[in-house]
Amino acid sequence: MFLHPIQELAHHQKRDGFSCGVEALDDYLRKRASQDVRRKIAVAYVQLEDDGKTIAGYYTLASTSLDIGELPSDLIKKLPKYPRVPAILIGRLARDERHKGQGLGEHLLMDSLRRSYENSKRIAAAAVVVEADNEQTKSFYEKYGFVQLPDNPHKLFIMISTIAKLI
Repeated sequence: MFLHPIQELAHHQKRDGFSCGVEALDDYLRKRASQDVRRKIAVAYVQLEDDGKTIAGYYTLASTSLDIGELPSDLIKKLPKYPRVPAILIGRLARDERHKGQGLGEHLLMDSLRRSYENSKRIAAAAVVVEADNEQTKSFYEKYGFVQLPDNPHKLFIMISTIAKLI
């Protein structure tokens, strides 16, 4: 699909023309992603177009945790009785509208899950968490096995053990 592997965000990459259709995601990439990376708030990964400079899509990963009480009761029974469970947050995931329908969203998600799984071997994480701001986004994540938290319809998770079967 693309000549270049997904890589960490760098200063020389073109982001001014990036447009995914959601101004907040466009604005984040253009104005705040580098600051978050520099401050160790998140790590941003980008898929470059064939020119090696223009960003076709991106996602961010950060550490987070889930309150044990947020999880479904059948899952709580399987986990240690700690108040919080370590997790990885996919904070943002977006693809430029020029690549709509090309599978780039799935490509970015699968890469983020693969990295999350690998990172969970070094720094413990039981799940990956996302916050879906609309039904379309929620459906996208559910298609890959993400499950809604019982008391928060916009917050979804997938267990690392489930990711191991996906990748």
